[in-house]
Amino acid sequence: MAKCDVCGNDYDKAFTVTSANRTMTFDSFECAVHALAPVCGHCGCKVVGHGVEQAGRIFCCAHCAKHDGVAGLKDRA
Repeated sequence: MAKCDVCGNDYDKAFTVTSANRTMTFDSFECAVHALAPVCGHCGCKVVGHGVEQAGRIFCCAHCAKHDGVAGLKDRA
C-alpha cells in the first residue's frame, strides 16, 4: 500500500500526481487539492476551478482580484 503525502493514510487505492517535476502520493482528491491547488491572493481559499490571474497573482474570482486592487479581470462565463 502507499502512504498519502498529506494525511499519512496508508491506502490500497492511493494514486500519484506529477506536476512541475514533483511527484506526490494521495489517498483522496481532497488531499490532492489541499497540496496542489493554488490559494486566492485575497481571501485565501483554494482555487479549484479556473480562477483569474494577473502578473503571476492568482485569485478565485474577479471580485477578489478587484478587492485586492487588480482591475480589468473578468470571471469566465
